[in-house]
Amino acid sequence: MMSFASWEMPVEYSGVIKEHLAVRSSAGIFDVSHMGEIEIAGGEALKAVQHISSNDASRLRVGQIQYSALTTLSGTFVDDILIYRLSENHFMLVVNAANTDKDYNWISEQIEGYSAAIVNSSSRYALIALQGPSAIKILEQTTGIDLMPLKYYWFSHGEVANARAIVSRTGYTGEDGFEIFVQPNQAAGVWNTLLEVGKNAKILPCGLAARDTLRLEAAMRLYGNDIDETTSVLEAGLEWIVSWEKSSFIGREVLERQKNTGTERQLVGFEMIEPGIARHGYEVRQDGLKIGIVTSGTKTPYLNKAIGMAYIPADRARVGTELEVDIRGRLARAQVTSLPFYKRSR
Repeated sequence: MMSFASWEMPVEYSGVIKEHLAVRSSAGIFDVSHMGEIEIAGGEALKAVQHISSNDASRLRVGQIQYSALTTLSGTFVDDILIYRLSENHFMLVVNAANTDKDYNWISEQIEGYSAAIVNSSSRYALIALQGPSAIKILEQTTGIDLMPLKYYWFSHGEVANARAIVSRTGYTGEDGFEIFVQPNQAAGVWNTLLEVGKNAKILPCGLAARDTLRLEAAMRLYGNDIDETTSVLEAGLEWIVSWEKSSFIGREVLERQKNTGTERQLVGFEMIEPGIARHGYEVRQDGLKIGIVTSGTKTPYLNKAIGMAYIPADRARVGTELEVDIRGRLARAQVTSLPFYKRSR
């Protein structure tokens, strides 16, 4: 266990490798109730969401979800978020736990003057993530929701293990799976039911460590490591969550300028060629010069490779470029590779 954003969080239950491989091969269950939820509702809720986020929320239908960024005036990340369209004029933003208060205060300031109310509703929800190829077979035994037609990044309302729930086809592992919002006092019952029903599928409870190795294989960015208020959306390689069709949103002018002129640095993926594991904070070098810092790195259980991500000069970010990582005073060769490192077969 460890303390994180005022929560006591499980790092691991039975071991990182065992939990990681369970998600890739069968199913894992995560308690991610620490994630924050902020709701925006009212006649101008859509306008407010459009103003603060980089993606185009007007394209969302009720029941649909969108990955987006809360952007600063400089086009950097206040946070990366999921936007749920609960109704025509009601949105729920799922935000990172450590940023919940910061995000709420930022949004409140930015949407002042809009006909929309904002509520930090985090205390209303517990959140359970069921991930892996067996997730749908496990969950369908506990719910009346027809899961097969539920598309990726869509959600539905119903019951799970006799608890009222929002069930979304989302996750942070690179696998198919679901995230289940329930009232906190019903979370333990839902958790225990899923574990019991999933026994034959060899489901395992999983902690933060496996969640991190899984998301890194899938090249999903982690706020505080790979993205923050010093990194722009384009530098992070996430231009696909920027809607250039929108006439305006916070930070648009800076991002448009970066699109036209290019960024000086770029987040890249790399694979170690020589023995060694690149860790967060290690220096990246080339031709004897420091050119960047590792933002995320580990040896992943499924790929069985030492991989990582780092910001380096954009003119050195081509796939195949050789780098060196300073691993506690020893330089080990690495090579820029394409992202994601892992992509599930569909």
